[in-house]
Amino acid sequence: GRARGGPPAGRRAALAAWAGFTLPSAVLLTAFAFGLDLIGGPAGDGAVHGLKLVAVAIVAQAVWGMARRLAPDRPRAGIATAALILVTLVGGSPGQLGAIAGGAAAGLWWCRGDPTPAGGSLRVPLSRRTGLVALSAFLALLLLGPALARATGAQAPALFDAFYRAGALVFGGGHVVLPLLQAEVVAPGWVDDTVFLAGYGAAQAAPGPLFTFAAYLGAVMKPAPNGVAGAALALFAVFLPGLLLVLGTLPFWDRLRTRPRAQAAMRGANAAVVGVLGAALYDPLWTSAVRDPDDFAMAVAGFVLLTAWRAPPWVVVVLGAGIGAVRGLA
Repeated sequence: GRARGGPPAGRRAALAAWAGFTLPSAVLLTAFAFGLDLIGGPAGDGAVHGLKLVAVAIVAQAVWGMARRLAPDRPRAGIATAALILVTLVGGSPGQLGAIAGGAAAGLWWCRGDPTPAGGSLRVPLSRRTGLVALSAFLALLLLGPALARATGAQAPALFDAFYRAGALVFGGGHVVLPLLQAEVVAPGWVDDTVFLAGYGAAQAAPGPLFTFAAYLGAVMKPAPNGVAGAALALFAVFLPGLLLVLGTLPFWDRLRTRPRAQAAMRGANAAVVGVLGAALYDPLWTSAVRDPDDFAMAVAGFVLLTAWRAPPWVVVVLGAGIGAVRGLA
């Protein structure tokens, strides 16, 4: 949504486009976060588990689609596989960052190929100086954010840094934010794994970008800020790096997109992202959601509905939660 207004449309149009595309989903997911406390008993627990199985099906669909699009040949399939192994063995942010950086480096050698046609020239009313300022701000927040969070010892800077880094490191598609956010909020104990995955399943039924899942996570945080304040801060932090990157790269985009080495590195990084998401499909999704043959059957059924029957994700979400609630009462 942040780029839908486009530079020619002006700042107000871009802001309106972002708000219209993003805020409805963010509001719905924040409301779901508040309603999650009201869900209890066998039916409620079953519905939450059903949402976790929906998340398994949807991420499996995303891995399948991204693999076909971003890793269609042997070199990129090899990069994706190596990334999956690295993230599975190392885990956390170091494994994910190492996989993406290693994928970009490998792409320089293995993914050269024929350069993608550049198409028409893109003219933007942004100077290179503006672009450099935006890129400098992007890097400063990315590199100095952890130090600031440690120096203050406060939760708000730590929350901002976690969501900013997750938003800054997403390549290849919105679902890639899942392992990044999981490493940032579940690993330190800010959000329970079950609450995290239930919200991710519910996010598939909401309109707008998956990044609005950050609003849900900010609202359900154990340490303050949480609630509405946490949702607003997390949403701002996860979208800010993308805004800075758009402003920073647009003045140089015509030159960058015609560079074969830049294209090769991006192909490698995107292939690595397939492996990163594949590792997240296994852990935390599969390991925590699929507990018995019935769970496996539900996850497979959801995957088939999404891929073969082309069912809308919200339909699968409703079915998953409903069947989970019935199973909880059985």
